[in-house]
Amino acid sequence: MKVTFLGTGTSQGVPVIGCDCEVCRSENKLDKRLRVSALIETKDKRMVIDSGPDFRYQMLRAKVNDLDAILFTHEHKDHVAGLDDIRPFNYLRKKVIDVYATQRVQQALKREFSYIFSDTIYPGIPQINLHTIDKDPFYVGVNKVIPIEVMHYKLPVLGFRLGGFTYITDAKTIEDAEIEKIKGSKIVVLNALQKDSHISHFTLDEAVSMARKIGAEMTYLTHISHNMGLHMAIEKELPANIRLAYDGLSFEC
Repeated sequence: MKVTFLGTGTSQGVPVIGCDCEVCRSENKLDKRLRVSALIETKDKRMVIDSGPDFRYQMLRAKVNDLDAILFTHEHKDHVAGLDDIRPFNYLRKKVIDVYATQRVQQALKREFSYIFSDTIYPGIPQINLHTIDKDPFYVGVNKVIPIEVMHYKLPVLGFRLGGFTYITDAKTIEDAEIEKIKGSKIVVLNALQKDSHISHFTLDEAVSMARKIGAEMTYLTHISHNMGLHMAIEKELPANIRLAYDGLSFEC
């Protein structure tokens, strides 16, 4: 399985519009972060976790010419806004995209993209197959996916485990029973917004503490805001097996 970070930024991305902080002014490509998303490629399927506002550019930048599925963590705009941009896969690859989401997230998709679900089929709209998921394991092709429920303040959000890889975003708390589902993963991704306290996201220290509790061989941090600081400076503060992810980073697991 190959994993590629398509985006590692928070809801506003980095740089932030109109911001003149040192991170937003940085010319280091490691400080340029699109909205958070990941590409997972297995022997039989190519899937993304979330399709945010930057989805079209992420597909072009990563040279993704085929896609089978989207797994949605939750319904916030920075995770779903790019759903319409699956249309080239429908048209060029002659395929319908499988979409995996909870009932609550599906209701949000139906509000945001009502034309996709209209009884009147307009030519050229996105073609999707909706699959309802919850906390039970499910399959994408031959790939077993184990949902991990985390809390984004008061909103339940799903992370996903595939084999030895677990991806968690937008977490503030994770119950012990859900942490047990993560343990044994070789590589874990956790969100880390900034150093200062935040109501709905792990801080850097909280993410490092959670990474140590899980005990994976390697942990990558994502969903990073400009308030975190410069990538190279923060990297020097982290243990060797906990690193900041960056757009375009890929690894095999």
